[in-house]
Parts: sequence; structure tokens; C-alpha cells
Amino acid sequence: MMVTTIVSFYMCDSCGDALLVSSSITLSGGVLLRLIGTDYYEKPIGKRESFLVVAISWVILSAFGMLPFYLSGVVPEISDAYFETMSGFTTTGASIITNVDTVPHGLLFWRSITQWIGGIGIIVFALAVLPIMGGNASVLYDAEATGITHERFRPRVSQVAKRLWITYVFITFILTLLLWAGPMNLFDAVCHALTTMSTGGYSTKQASIAYWNSSYLEYVLSIFMFIGGVNFSLIYFLFRGIPKKIFRDEEFRWYACICVIFTIIITGSLLYSGHLKNIEHAFRTSLFHVTSIITTTGFITTSYMKWGAFYLFLLCLLMLFCACAGSTSGGIKIVRIIILFKNAINEFRRQVQPNAMLPVRLNNQVVPFEIVTKILAFIFLYLAILIVSFIILSFSGMGFEESIGAAISCMGNVGPGLGKNGLSGHFADIPTFCKWYLCFIMLTGRLELFTVLSLFIPAFWRK
Repeated sequence: MMVTTIVSFYMCDSCGDALLVSSSITLSGGVLLRLIGTDYYEKPIGKRESFLVVAISWVILSAFGMLPFYLSGVVPEISDAYFETMSGFTTTGASIITNVDTVPHGLLFWRSITQWIGGIGIIVFALAVLPIMGGNASVLYDAEATGITHERFRPRVSQVAKRLWITYVFITFILTLLLWAGPMNLFDAVCHALTTMSTGGYSTKQASIAYWNSSYLEYVLSIFMFIGGVNFSLIYFLFRGIPKKIFRDEEFRWYACICVIFTIIITGSLLYSGHLKNIEHAFRTSLFHVTSIITTTGFITTSYMKWGAFYLFLLCLLMLFCACAGSTSGGIKIVRIIILFKNAINEFRRQVQPNAMLPVRLNNQVVPFEIVTKILAFIFLYLAILIVSFIILSFSGMGFEESIGAAISCMGNVGPGLGKNGLSGHFADIPTFCKWYLCFIMLTGRLELFTVLSLFIPAFWRK
């Protein structure tokens, strides 16, 4: 916030005072909590405490993060300010701001910062910057990090977090230079680099990337959105000079193949239907939107709502699949789809070989049965929450198509909706209750269900 305050005063916009006050309140809150918790070093952090700390951290920091929006008067409603901030930290990218072009530069930069911090995670960021948890940090890391397994570089989790963040910062810096070399000015380049690598999708323009109408930008952003959907531990090993690790990874190969197949299908369909007539334009548009949706970034260059139901169906599939575990994207993650697919194939084999030992293998390693079981539970809960969300949102006053789009988008941290929300590009007109509920499922989806839902299970708290 202090960095954003400096940017605001430098740009001479109208929100500098609000950012300064927000920074002071946040600093005071942090000092107070630090004084209250002076003896926490002596108390071990268990599973229950880690789940509670992670979930509450996102809730409380979103409350502090909404202060600049609310105090500046740009977002006068608390529910709207909190929605905007939670959407930022969870890298969802759904916005209630109806005209981004009128928002002061300081707040635009703060929106981008919230997504960048939330990209790898607030808790992982804390472990990288403040490695004071010692050995107990691993339970916090496991509660926040995405995916079914977490590859460790060293025994200390703080070292893992630091290496992930160094990789994250380096790629963001490279993307900033590339965007600045194109039609963007430095401010827009920095903001879009922050929201691209976090696969968040907040833009400094209401028209998103379409504002610049640049094929150069679309190709550059497509490449870096794709990178944002890759497991960051693989990218780290790539920078360490071990490229074979990324190409041997089965999830990465599936991810790349899905992007290629969907791009080809949508390109061919757009040309065949006559929506686009130029081959290069059709390919570029398809590639951009496939990588934008599957990585849950949510940038757009055209209104895909006008393409028709077939294309919306394909994009909804990408919203469910999403990218790789260990990336900044949301959703189910491709690795879970792979394991469920292989498990289903094994079930067919067991019909004719009931006594055969048929383990599920990933990267030539046996996946433990308890992980397969947990994935089945995850998929069931994910779909169940989506169905319940459809009912709650439609009962609360949202339309059928809007309810489906908002639930899938916010649960998968994608951003763009369907129906009116997709056409308008914002969620400002939905009922207040729906905004609070969508904040809840944004957080639930970002922390991959179990971290949040476990807090509501009485048995979880029994000794």
C-alpha cells in the first residue's frame, strides 16, 4: 500500500490521501496483532491452526485491502469494495467497477498489486518475506499451496517460497519490458505484467486488451498467460538449467495439448461459421482466449458472447479444467483430470481382470490410493458446490445464465461471466447477498475447498 501511495502521489491523482490513510490503518493493525502474538513462537502450529490461519488471513487482509477503494469514494459500498478486493487477492478478476477508465491510477495499481500478491498466495508470500515460522511453516504452506502434491526443493519451506517468488518476480520483470516495448506505456505495462503472471486479469482499460488492438500484445500475453498456467516449480527447474523436467511432466504435456487442440477447434469453427475470415486473426483470437480462459486470467479482445452457444460450451469446459497444479491459476487443475481419467480406464480393466493390481501412475510413479480418493471427493464437492451455487444465486435474483456463469467463474477464479455479466464485463448489478456469497466461493475455490470447508465441520475441531 505504501508503494501504491507513492505511485498515486507521483501520478498526481485523487486517491493519494485515501491510500495513505489505508496504509496507516493497515500498518497499525499489523503492529497491534504482532504485539498481541508475542508468545506464538512457543506454540506449535497444527493442521487445525494452519487451516484457520490461512482462511482468516485471506478474509482479514481482504478487509484491509478494500480500504483504498472505500475511503477514496470510488467504490462507496462496503460489499462492492470487499468483492473487488477478494476478487483481486484470489486472482478471480471479476469486477464491480463499471468504467475502469475513470479510476485513478493509484487504485488501478493497487488492483494489480492485489492480484500479483495473491498469485502464488498471501501465505507463501509471507513465508518468503518473513521466514519466522521455522519448521511449523510447512503446515501453512500445505494448507495454502494448490495441487495434490508439493515438490520441495529443500527441507525448509521458507526456502521453497523464496525460490518460487524469485522466479515469479523475474518473469514479471521480463514481461513488463516486453509490454513496454509494444504500444503500452510504462504504467500500463507494469499493471498488466502483474495481472498476467498472477493469471488475474484486471486491466487498466474497460475494453481490456482490445483497447490497444495490437497483435504483438496478444501474442506476448498469450505466451506469458500460458507460462502462468505452468507449475512454477517446473519453471524454477527450467531456469536452473534442467529443461527435461518440464517436458517429462505428464500434466504439462496434457496442458499444452489441450491448449493446442482447443485453439485449432475454435480457429476452424470461427472460419467455417464466418465470424472471422482472416486465418491469422482467427488463430490469434482463438489462441488468446483459450490461454486466457484455461489459465483463469480472463483478458478479452472481443465479445465471445456473440460467437454462439458452441463456443461458450468450449470455454466453460476450459473454465472447469483450468491449468496445472502449482500454478497461479484456479479451477479443478488438469492433474486431477488426468488421474481420474486413468482411474476410470483401470475400472474398465477390472471388469475383465477383477483380481489384477492396477495402480494409477503419474510421471511413471504410482499415485497413492488415498490421493485418488481425495481427488474423487474434491471433484464431488466441487460439482456439488457449483450446483448449490446455481440454486442460491438464481433464488437470490440472478438470471439462469448469469447464475451458472458467475458460479463457474468465481469458483474457478476465472473472472468473466455469462449473460449480462459477460456482455457488460462487470458484476455491479447483481444483488448484495450474491456479492458476499461469491466472495465466499472465490476464497473456497482459491484455497481448493478443503482448507475452508473443513472449518465448518464439527468433527474437524474435536480432539
